Amino acid sequence: MNNTQMAHARNGEITAPIAAVAKKERRTPESIRAEVAAGTIVIPANVNHKNLDPIGIGRTLYTKINANIGNSALSSCPQQEIKKLGIAVQYGADTVMDLSTGGDITKIRQAIIAHSTVPIGTVPVYEALARISSPAELTENLIVDVIREQAEQGVDYMTIHAGLLAAHVPMAKKRVLRIVSRGGSIIAKWMQDHQKENLFYTAFDRILEICQKHDVTLSLGDGLRPGCLADASDAAQFAELSVLGDLVRRCRAADVQAMVEGPGHIPFDQIAMNMQKEREVCDDAPFYILGPVVTDCAPGYDHITSAIGATMGAFSGAAMLCYVTPKEHIGLPNAEDVRNGVIAYKIAAHAADIALHKPGARERDDAISQARIDFNWEKQFELSLDPDRARAMRKEALEEQNADHPHEHGDDHYCTMCGPGFCSVRISKSL
Repeated sequence: MNNTQMAHARNGEITAPIAAVAKKERRTPESIRAEVAAGTIVIPANVNHKNLDPIGIGRTLYTKINANIGNSALSSCPQQEIKKLGIAVQYGADTVMDLSTGGDITKIRQAIIAHSTVPIGTVPVYEALARISSPAELTENLIVDVIREQAEQGVDYMTIHAGLLAAHVPMAKKRVLRIVSRGGSIIAKWMQDHQKENLFYTAFDRILEICQKHDVTLSLGDGLRPGCLADASDAAQFAELSVLGDLVRRCRAADVQAMVEGPGHIPFDQIAMNMQKEREVCDDAPFYILGPVVTDCAPGYDHITSAIGATMGAFSGAAMLCYVTPKEHIGLPNAEDVRNGVIAYKIAAHAADIALHKPGARERDDAISQARIDFNWEKQFELSLDPDRARAMRKEALEEQNADHPHEHGDDHYCTMCGPGFCSVRISKSL
């Protein structure tokens, strides 16, 4: 049974999710249907995710962002993950991935799906590993069982590392950081231990059957993504990309929606080339990129180093950006890290959409400019990407001003940086 949005679109149907996406994107339903049928837009919408508000992911749509949450084997709990989910959605995440690797993963994911109106993604190999004592015990049947159970639970898209083949591992050994993808490193070790091909690759047809039934979008993971600038755009990365292109075509032949995941650490001048190469090799399948991180020397600030790369990535054709938090390379992000990561990536996505002249992308900016000329502070806060932080900063600035100058109480037609006497907007309005 094939329940996918792609199958419906190819039958000429405009489904409720397609209509909803068209409205959000200011596009005609027929244009969205045509791109879903072609595979250049995906709508992750598992038939079992009942409270989902569908979104579309594709190069021609508004740039989407994903936030990763999930516990580790060492910390976090379901309540903390629900809190992270709420913060991620509140500040603008379009999708959320549950990357839990410890505790009761099924229970955590069930709670996340039940609370989420945005698409939920997972990396099934993490749960598979939690059920066994050693990665060497992984089997095709276990992988397929986990994917089936997650699909039945309502997971909208899943990252599977099916493009990393045994022939690629020797290339990775020549790298500085070798394999930084958790899933990729596990699969590489399994192939070496068993002297067999990637079990996700050999089980691919069985995985497609599950995706057809529940409309799970496959996010074809880049297990060989570069983990430092020295490894960027190398033979290993592009060898895997070639296989991912073949897997995209197998997905489309089965009416299964698919997107492709992209590189992690890339020098700024190589980003556009990487986006163009994926578009050519993978037949314009939506590109879902991590960052890219454009410099390796700023731990604690990688939400910034990666947002710089993400802006160029989106401008050059990426469809969705996977956020990076300040804790990247350091530790498990907390709720505040999630907030900072989401806002950094909303800025990156929005900046790219403006530069690409996406329909109405600049309306918010023009409206906040008008609020500034009118000294309408509350309107500025309402229009900002993080109203709470903008409001808090304004309050703090006023309190500091009043503390330093307790007898000066003027109007609010200026900011505390310039003050009333040097406010350029105030002065120029009198011209």
